[in-house]
Amino acid sequence: MVPHLITALTGPINELEARVLDSMPAIERWLRLEWMEHTPPFYASVDLRNAGFKLAPVDTDLFPRGFNHLTEEMLPLAVQAAMAAIEKICPEAKNLLIVPQDDDGPFHAEHLERLVRIFTMAGLNVRLGSLDPSLATPRRIALPGGGALAVEPLVRSRRRLGLKDFDPCTILLNHDLAGGTPKLLEGLHEQYLLPPLHAGWVVRRKSRHFQSYEEVAKKFAKLLGMDPWLITPMSGGTVRLAADDRRGLESLKAAADALLARLRRKHKEYGIADKPFVVVKADDGSRGAGVVSLRDAAELDSGGRWAASPLAAGEEVRELLVQEGVATNERINDAVAEPVVCTMDRYVIGGYYRVHAGRRADENLSSPGSTFVPLAFAPSHQLPRPGVAPGASPPNRFYMYGVIGRLAMLAAAYELEATDPEAEHYD
Repeated sequence: MVPHLITALTGPINELEARVLDSMPAIERWLRLEWMEHTPPFYASVDLRNAGFKLAPVDTDLFPRGFNHLTEEMLPLAVQAAMAAIEKICPEAKNLLIVPQDDDGPFHAEHLERLVRIFTMAGLNVRLGSLDPSLATPRRIALPGGGALAVEPLVRSRRRLGLKDFDPCTILLNHDLAGGTPKLLEGLHEQYLLPPLHAGWVVRRKSRHFQSYEEVAKKFAKLLGMDPWLITPMSGGTVRLAADDRRGLESLKAAADALLARLRRKHKEYGIADKPFVVVKADDGSRGAGVVSLRDAAELDSGGRWAASPLAAGEEVRELLVQEGVATNERINDAVAEPVVCTMDRYVIGGYYRVHAGRRADENLSSPGSTFVPLAFAPSHQLPRPGVAPGASPPNRFYMYGVIGRLAMLAAAYELEATDPEAEHYD
């Protein structure tokens, strides 16, 4: 199913699409050279927003949980990407241990089954191990279509992690470590741990990722001779805030006000009639929880969505990111939708639309009530149609989505290099 691209009629997105297609050889060469210098994240998913006048990533997840939304047609490319990634990291790999989140929901079970299937077809023995210290015997997770997965207790030796009678070369984390780094995962110098521990939310920050993305976007925009704002959510910085913290709230209002003023100037420059808005969200991982949209900083005083948000409650001090809000003008059956690009190594392996009938175009869609529609990224992002009028070809639009998704991957590579506690530095 390919949704009707209502943003394909007019506006700068068409100009951006035409420029990207005309520059395809230069873009692919530039990305190829970047990957020679930087290691891509092992896998990721990137949420994009297409506002009609700009296309930008709004979230990059280094522990993706949506592979169950990939269609059967996307699997061959995913298996090829898995083979390439494993061959580069550990060519002699035989056993792969996947460490998932503690979530027995049906969607998560299907996601894990899809991961197991991809890496099994890539030539690995794959098993699942749980970080739950109370797990003493294998636990079965039922699959919606029948069958089950077994999640087993982890067994730690002095320098290695595995399962009973299973010693893996590589450990794939599908757990975001938002609650901290378990001792079980520390000091594994004899095994490959993917992604590395500093990719977890105990270390990672969204503000740092988007700083890296701005750096990547500026290089890319220079290559194409364009304004990087067309592919970048503008940042208003971070603010520390605790419950009933009046000074922190005033700092948040000032940051939102300043960013809105910058955005109004940009909208005037491009003749954009839409009123700009900003989003406030936790700087650490929250999987979309508590994202608040503001069109006026005064809304922080007037209650409403801000007062009802988890970000405004609680006793702990939170680091909040103030960022340009990017509306989504994509629609499926009149419900707002946003594309999600799935990647592995340096490849786009597929994607899907996140759809929410109960949300507006300026609201966060990663929330209860979302549904998902697969997109045929696998054939179309690799096979654009040069010469076709901008906006008239879904493969061309999907190719552009894939390019922006790979820019976010590259930003994640920059980010992980900058936060690597074992990085080698040369004077």
